[in-house]
Formats: sequence, structure tokens, C-alpha cells
Amino acid sequence: MSGRIRLVTLLFFIFCLSVSCSKNTLTSVSIIQTTDLHGTILPFDYIENRKIDVSLAQVASYVKKLREEKDVVVLLDGGDILQGQPLVYYHNFIDTISTHVVSEALNWLEYDAQTVGNHDIEAGHPVYDKIIREYKFPLLGANAVDIKSGEPYFTPYVILKRKNLKIAVLGLITPAVPNWLPPELYSGMEFRDMLETAEKWMPEILRHKPDLVIGLFHAGWRTDNEDYRQYIPLAEDGSAAVAFNVPGFDIILTGHDHRSLVDKFINRNGDTILILNAGSRAEKIARADITFSESSARGKQKKIVSGKLIGVKDLEVDPDFIASFKFNDETIRNYTGKIIGESAIAVSTRDSYFGSSAFVDMIHSEQLKITDADISFAAPLSFDVRIDKGTIRVSDMFKLYRYENLLYKITMTGEEIKKYLEFSYDGWLNTMKGPDDFLLKYRTDKEGKPVIINGETWLKNPSYDFDSAAGIEYSVDATKPDGERIIITSLSDGRPFEMNNIYSVAVNSYRGNGGGGHLTEGAGIKKEELASRLLFSTDRDLRYFIMRSIEEQKIINPKPLDNWKIIPEEWIERAAARERKLLFGE
Repeated sequence: MSGRIRLVTLLFFIFCLSVSCSKNTLTSVSIIQTTDLHGTILPFDYIENRKIDVSLAQVASYVKKLREEKDVVVLLDGGDILQGQPLVYYHNFIDTISTHVVSEALNWLEYDAQTVGNHDIEAGHPVYDKIIREYKFPLLGANAVDIKSGEPYFTPYVILKRKNLKIAVLGLITPAVPNWLPPELYSGMEFRDMLETAEKWMPEILRHKPDLVIGLFHAGWRTDNEDYRQYIPLAEDGSAAVAFNVPGFDIILTGHDHRSLVDKFINRNGDTILILNAGSRAEKIARADITFSESSARGKQKKIVSGKLIGVKDLEVDPDFIASFKFNDETIRNYTGKIIGESAIAVSTRDSYFGSSAFVDMIHSEQLKITDADISFAAPLSFDVRIDKGTIRVSDMFKLYRYENLLYKITMTGEEIKKYLEFSYDGWLNTMKGPDDFLLKYRTDKEGKPVIINGETWLKNPSYDFDSAAGIEYSVDATKPDGERIIITSLSDGRPFEMNNIYSVAVNSYRGNGGGGHLTEGAGIKKEELASRLLFSTDRDLRYFIMRSIEEQKIINPKPLDNWKIIPEEWIERAAARERKLLFGE
């Protein structure tokens, strides 16, 4: 054999050896999830006008460092980013021409995919359709289906090719969107069951022979009972049902319920799935680490999967990220700092849990004025906020009214109105047997004592479900059992309140579409009947109209309407003093 042939043979042997070795070389992959950011892009709270220690700016520094260390980093988001801070509200509804700040931020970070959330749908077609065009990555949502074509409105799944790997990501959104939002926000679209949709798309995904299959779900994780093993059509939190019943997933990233989570889950085939949830508002990063290797014995790929949560508040901000969004920051500070009026007194949500309050009654008054309805239903949308005496700025309006709800005027009978209120107060009040009993319902331990979480006592149900009414005079008897508390004496203008009469009622669009169950479970109105009850809807969010009203009045002096109270008053006075201290330290 000549020297040249020997050299070629040797080089060929070295090449083959290198290929063989490369197959046995470990490949390290990290999957990063953020979810439910609710506009927390920059480290500043534009509502409270203060710096914060969690945001995408800190996530940016973490991801940048990780990309220097790992072979492959996949960056994913679970949705609900287009609501929560004035920064996104401004780009949703004020400056609709410029590239959306969310698009700029996520493109800057080089996200690989995002699943649409219910609060993203809440922004309306003009906003999320624009976002789709601006993103340099797909917006997922396999079960949000175009009614005309029968195909997904958003991208159903994506196959990410990284080095020698294929990584599949299937996106699903909670199908309960129609329970909360008016149809015009998702016109031409329907939301199908998560389990059925995953069963449909998994075979197609597996035909790509992916090395890793990820579920990116904007839906909560519920395994506190065995319901997830059954088929419950259109379940709000269907992540566990999909995980158990649809084999093929290696990792499922959940969201929507704001519950931070790391778990290992066994599906019906006995396969182990890693479950992660990064919580909300950039407080945590969910991280899955996967090591791939080839088995020399069988030629099959091995995967070692682990997961953890990273606390964001201890991370440094990325100065390049901050510099890139300096103009956005300055614009929103100017917007939220704009003076729109003055308040003669300070008002707080704290009074709202114990009787008629200036805070909630200000919302009631605006709703009645805008709709000219007989009766108004409203709740403290934030648990504990305050608007101080003096100057009112745009930022204060995000405290007063947290969500971008439209305002509805609907029809209800007197009997339905009473049942609605019974339902609301049942979620709010205990049945007191003496003046030393708890008035409010709390999250409790096995001994029935209120649970303290992170130094705070929590109500059993969210404050935004504690509806009171204006336009009627009534009392709530805390000594009575559920369903027997409400005593309505008259309308507030002196007319008699009749159970068989039909009244016009002002409610926000969340409630008017069945959110919270007040109209369906409480008043007993069928879900499919709600649309026929609608008399009127605003074309802008209620916050916009409240802001405009304050600008017209210039000086406001909110006061309780005092049209309702909880009885017996001697008991309630004692209980309120104790429970104010329990809840607020007063």
C-alpha cells in the first residue's frame, strides 16, 4: 500500500471515529419558561411609581449568561403579557402605530415561542393580530380555532431545530375564555377542549420524530382530586388531564393560575413527565435541563431531565436591555404621571369588605351614570389599594380599576338579583353564631384557623368576586346560612323592589359573560342565555370612562352610598375591628 493510500485510509478512519464519538457526546439543553408576566417588562411599577426587583430585564441577564454556558437554550413564554401594567396598556390602546413594546422586548430576548393567554385575547383582535405580525417567533394556540376554516387561528405547534436535535412545542390555551370575555374580542374564533386538541396534534408532532416534546399551556395544574383522569369537556385548567391522558410529552410548562411549580408526574403509560410553572410577573424563571446521549448498546437516545425554579429578585438587570427601552420607560412615566384631577379625600379598598365603601361606590356611581341602569354590581378588583387625598394621576386609575373590562347593561329579574347577591356574599361571609366569630371567610388550616402565607392572611376567595350592589337598599344578615342572608327593602329612589319585575343592571364584561359564576351559578341564568340579556356595551374599557369623568369634574369627593350594611351591627363592629387588624395590621 502506498504512503498516499495509507494516509487517506488513516484520515478516513479518524473521520469515522470522530463521527462515532460525536454521537456519544453529551448534548446539554436548557428550556427556560416565563409566564403570566402581565406587563412586567421593565423593573419599574408604573402604577405604584416605584422600582421593582423583578422584570424581563433580570430575566435577560440570566438568559444571556446561560446561552454562554449551554449547548442549546430554548426560551418560551406561557402568555398573559398584554395586560397588567400601563406600559402594555399604552401600546395596546394609546400608541397603536409604533411597534408594540412586548414585540420589541421578546424579539430582543430572542424568544423561540409563546402561547397566547386569555388576557392577551382580552386586548382584542387589533392588538394580538398586530403582535403576530411583529413577532419573530410563533404565537401558539392549537385549540383556538378559526370558525370558518376549522384550522387553528394561531400556530398550533413548532419544531425547533437546534444542533442535531428536534424540539417540538405544542401550545394550548384555557378554553374558558368565553366565560370571561365578550365575543367581539375573539370574533371568528372558538376555543376547543385541551385534551381533544392534544390528542389530535400529538400524532402529527411525533411524525417529525422529535427528540423532545414540550407542552406550553396557558392553563393551570390541578391534581388535588382524580378529576384529571376523567374527560371533563372544556375544563379551565386542563393541563393535568392532557399530561395524564396524552402520552408523548417529556415536559409540560403550565401557567394561568400564577402558582409556582416543580413536579414529576406519571402518565397513564407509566412515563414520567416534568411539570414546571414560573408563577407570575417575572418573580421566577422555570428551568428544565436535559442531557441527551446515544446508547452504544442499542443506538437509542437517552434523556436525563431535571427541573427547578430560579428566583429573579437576586439577579442583576441587563444594562443593554434597559438601554434599549429607555424611551419606552420615559414615555410611560410621562403618561402615568399626567394629572387628571383631584380627590378631596383618601379612599381605600379596605372598607369594602365590611360595608358600603367610597372606593367601590365610586365605581358603582360611574356605572350607573354611564348606563342609566336601575342597579349596579361591582367589586374591589384589587385586595388592598389606596388613592390618596390630593392629586389624581393616570397611575391611580390602574389602582382604582385593575382590568380592561368593558361595561355592560343587562336585564335581570328581581329574583335573579337577590340570588346573585346571595351567591356573592356566600363567598364572602361566614355564618356567625356569636360576636366573637369570624365575619369573613379565610383560607384556613385543619383546625379552622386562618392560614398566614408570607406574613399575610388571605381571604378564601379573590376580592374581585365580592360584588356589592348600588341602586337598591338592602341588608346582609351574617347570622343566617348561605342563601338566606339578603333582605332587599326597596330601590334607592324609593320605588318598591319586586321579585317579578325586570330591571336593567350595570356589570363589567367579565361578570356579564359569566365570570365568577354570579349570573350562572348564582342567579341561575343559563350560559347560552347571557348574550340575549345584553342591552348595551361600551366600546372602551371602564377605566377610560372613569378617567374622562374625573377630568370633567376636576375635583371629586367620593363617599359611601350607605345603601347596604351587614347586620347585626353590634357584632359586625366588633368583628370588623378584629379582622381589619388580621388582614391589614390596623
